[in-house]
Amino acid sequence: MQVVATSIPGPLVLEPRVFGDARGFFCESWNQQRFDAAVGAPVRFVQDNHSRSARGVLRGLHYQLPPHAQGKLVRVVQGRVFDVAVDLRRSSPYCGRWVGVELSAENHRQFWIPPGFAHGFLVLSDSVDFLYKTTDYYAPECERALRWDDPALGIDWPDPGVPRLLSAKDVDAPGLAEAPLFD
Repeated sequence: MQVVATSIPGPLVLEPRVFGDARGFFCESWNQQRFDAAVGAPVRFVQDNHSRSARGVLRGLHYQLPPHAQGKLVRVVQGRVFDVAVDLRRSSPYCGRWVGVELSAENHRQFWIPPGFAHGFLVLSDSVDFLYKTTDYYAPECERALRWDDPALGIDWPDPGVPRLLSAKDVDAPGLAEAPLFD
């Protein structure tokens, strides 16, 4: 597995070795020892999630506050997305900055988003199957959303070729100036 650092300390792009031939491919999608070595600390995942979405769906930007802050390891098994992490750690010199990466079934990349970051993705293919592991359980009382198009963030979302489709919660999410941050 190749580990690619991003422009913000914390989030990482993980590129597994893929072995392909005329029959298809094989790759190791999860290995606890390799993952812990890549992020530099032991990480315990407690929940796996799977979502399916159509082209133009934008999910996010979502996060959970302590005591149920979540780290997420995300990947795409069918389709293609533009995936984003936003630093919400008040003490970080990168607070309010974002990093984005394209994840697809073809590139097999995974994206590690540690606790303290908001996460979202935009579907660029006709549909996508999106998988993610979380380091804490879903806790609705700690769940928050950050406005996906906040000018203070300046996220350069690609054009999916169709109108974007968001949940009411995401449309009504506060901007960075109003959002609760991590200490």
